[in-house]
Amino acid sequence: MKLPKKIKVGDTWYEVNLVTTLDEPGAMGSTSFRNSTINVATHSNTRDVKYRKEDVQETFWHEVTHAILSDMNSRLTRNEKFVTAFAHRLSNAINSVKF
Repeated sequence: MKLPKKIKVGDTWYEVNLVTTLDEPGAMGSTSFRNSTINVATHSNTRDVKYRKEDVQETFWHEVTHAILSDMNSRLTRNEKFVTAFAHRLSNAINSVKF
């Protein structure tokens, strides 16, 4: 799946950036609600490894899940365990689509 350049969640347009690495150790993605940006890394910042395309895609859906929950003013917005589990299932569902 090719990542979009922008995605609208509620009334907010998020710019999507594919970056080499992120500053936070071990982070694969980040969402800035203030700047309306989603960043997804292609490489680990702690190991010399490139992420699989499936991991990059799932990270994108993980960050979109954060944005959706924030738009809903949900207490789950920063619950990494929930967001990770939900995004994993969402990514798998999207990948299973047959037309």
